[in-house]
Amino acid sequence: MSKAFTKEAEGGDVYDDLPDRPVSPHNLVTPRGLEMIEAELARLHEEHAAAQESDDKALLAKINRDLRYWTSRRATAQVVEPPVNAKEVQFGSTVTILREDGRRLTYRIVGEDEADPALGTLSYASPVAQELMGKEVGDVVRAGTAEAEIVAIS
Repeated sequence: MSKAFTKEAEGGDVYDDLPDRPVSPHNLVTPRGLEMIEAELARLHEEHAAAQESDDKALLAKINRDLRYWTSRRATAQVVEPPVNAKEVQFGSTVTILREDGRRLTYRIVGEDEADPALGTLSYASPVAQELMGKEVGDVVRAGTAEAEIVAIS
């Protein structure tokens, strides 16, 4: 079809079509995770006001999309207090594993939005965290392509 017969978006209309960020059905959070969500919402509200003042339609569309995502995450967040029993791995536990190659790694099991494996946090929905859940010190689990022994839980 010739471009002459298509309707172009007017003004900011093109920015209203940003697809929503996918929202996971998994939304357990630590108390710290809830604080992080609320801080992100506060930051986005400030950025929204500034973008409105400067009439930056592209930025407003991006911020509105992120506000929808974080508002949804806040509304569905289920806060889980840190475990009091360090006998088995649970949401919020800190787990140290010893891999077959001798590496000792420590991870804290947290919500999806607060997970960053490079910083030592794993989403409870991740395969490694799922493998660790319910296990005790001395248990051997699959960690990626190798096995690892749980050597500490706190």
